[in-house]
Amino acid sequence: MPLDIFLNAFTSYFVIIDPIGAALIFHSLTAGNSRSYALRMALRAVVISTVVTLLFGFLGQALLAKLGISIAALRVAGGLLLFFAAFEMVTRAKSPERSLSSESDISVFPMSFPLISGPGCLTLTILLFSRSTVPGESVAILAAVLAINLLTLAFLLAAPRVTRIIGQTGDDILRRLLGVILAALSVQFVADGIRQIIAG
Repeated sequence: MPLDIFLNAFTSYFVIIDPIGAALIFHSLTAGNSRSYALRMALRAVVISTVVTLLFGFLGQALLAKLGISIAALRVAGGLLLFFAAFEMVTRAKSPERSLSSESDISVFPMSFPLISGPGCLTLTILLFSRSTVPGESVAILAAVLAINLLTLAFLLAAPRVTRIIGQTGDDILRRLLGVILAALSVQFVADGIRQIIAG
């Protein structure tokens, strides 16, 4: 398994998913509920997100082919969408989350979608899998998906502690730094897509 492919994919997922920010939101949504409820919602959200992400990774290219969309076009479009997400991360303050009713199911919305396996994550997944040319690279990306989701689960389970340590100010600083990295990644996707379109 190529370590550089794994690290690149893991870093990209960490930036777009932001497990720390997801944990802060998760804590605000589960505050006042039982520990078993928080555990159940965290597990369901991560399992659903993992399944959806892997489905997009392995079947996304076939779906695009059916629709007549080239990988190069997806790279440009995906890069632009990721850049928009990065711009939002850097320039806009995070809106306060609305508390949901007691014991409501938050595993699908908003935890799985759009927080963990949102449009940015799914676009990134198709782009990463489309660049894998040998089985070893696909295995590395698969390992990165599993690793980032396990890390996200760990942050969700430790959400009260994460909230006490990081706080809103720390999350704002981290989110903006990650946004700059995501912006650079998105520009690289666009450049790769344009290069492929011109060459092909």
